[in-house]
Amino acid sequence: QVSLVESGGGSAQAGGSLNVSCAAFGYSGRGNCMAWFRQAPAKEREGVASITTDGTSTTYAASVEGRFTISVDNAKNTVFLQMNNLKPEDTAMYYCADAPGYWRHCPLIDTVYKSWGQGTQVTVSS
Repeated sequence: QVSLVESGGGSAQAGGSLNVSCAAFGYSGRGNCMAWFRQAPAKEREGVASITTDGTSTTYAASVEGRFTISVDNAKNTVFLQMNNLKPEDTAMYYCADAPGYWRHCPLIDTVYKSWGQGTQVTVSS
């Protein structure tokens, strides 16, 4: 089981920036995909961005393409999500996730991911 611990997040005004990070602990069953998902109140969880742990492949949701950047620091077993030009609709709880197995491209499908962090809140005001 992989343990994931998110940090960062917080509050920003529309147009501002925030960064969230996710540190992974443990290697049992760990694959090569990590991703960020988010869930707003009364809405379904949605995939935001994913990355292979070697950093060669990234995938973004259309709603964040060009504004968010996912990156990985393997030396620190940490994945980052830089969020720029934030919009009020980006307000949600953001979760880090890890998928077992090896993938060429990491899907933004939550059922693929088996380890989840506790979440960190991002709030964007207009």
